[in-house]
Amino acid sequence: MFFEYPYLLWLLAVPVLLAALYVYRQVARREPHLRVSNITPWKKGTSIFWSVLVHLPAVLRFAAMCLLVICLARPKSSSDMERVDTEGIDIVFAMDVSTSMLARDFTPDRISAAKDIAIEFVSQRPTDRMGIVVFAGESYTQCPLTTDRATLINIMKEVQTGLIDDGTAIGNGLATAVARIKDSDAPSRVVILLTDGVNNMGEIAPETAAEIAKTYGVRVYTIGVGDNGTAPYPVMTPFGPQIQQMQVEIDEPLLRSIASTTGGRYFRATDNTKLAEIFGEINKMEKARTTVDSFPVYKELFPKFAIIAMLLLLAELLVKLLIRRLP
Repeated sequence: MFFEYPYLLWLLAVPVLLAALYVYRQVARREPHLRVSNITPWKKGTSIFWSVLVHLPAVLRFAAMCLLVICLARPKSSSDMERVDTEGIDIVFAMDVSTSMLARDFTPDRISAAKDIAIEFVSQRPTDRMGIVVFAGESYTQCPLTTDRATLINIMKEVQTGLIDDGTAIGNGLATAVARIKDSDAPSRVVILLTDGVNNMGEIAPETAAEIAKTYGVRVYTIGVGDNGTAPYPVMTPFGPQIQQMQVEIDEPLLRSIASTTGGRYFRATDNTKLAEIFGEINKMEKARTTVDSFPVYKELFPKFAIIAMLLLLAELLVKLLIRRLP
């Protein structure tokens, strides 16, 4: 047991001084007296029990005051610290939100499938910090690194196309993700870059962003999303949205180069099942075990002392009522 505010224990001097004052008054007080030749008539009315009972309320009061002072000092207890193994790395999702992600070669479309599978991936890694970066014609951070799974999942559900200028700025997206994770002290730092197109916008070349990631020790897993050949894509026409077959263009050599430069791997996802398998494989590869001291669990003890103090004050009241009723 230890005290949060041990200096308040000096207040114990107050009930001690009051107790000393009470004893002094009892000793120094002069009772009315009468000289008699024989004390036999008074022997019957005196007893040790009565002598103790008269002073018991004061004893109970002083004890309650001491316990209340202990409560003010906030007594606590803690279990011994243990060395435990834990897994935890930092991961940033860099997700392409260009309009081409609305292609329906996935169910219901590429971006919805990517979000659902990413959410499942997040739920399987409770000890990691994760964040989200989205990019199209430009890039920005949708969610910084966090361990709040509920918030991260809710933000992931809100990722959609059309929020920023259209295009595919792979270099900008990767650079933004690296900026979010470069100062982390996690044992492993990872970016999962997911795109379905060819870099055609942005101020930073993808190769330059890959070199930056390598400099900071950030490993990049790249995922090309899209079926082989053509894919059904919703196109707005004068007669409303219609599905047309569009050519799938993924710069696989670039994605392989980014992964190779940073020590990661490149994957190609052609449907929901394959994308889920890719995330499952990344989940198995990215395990970083570290040995750390667990945090001690503190337990407040002042409620026990407070309850005892209240019981003592109640006992004082009952003893006083008893004394008044005695003949």
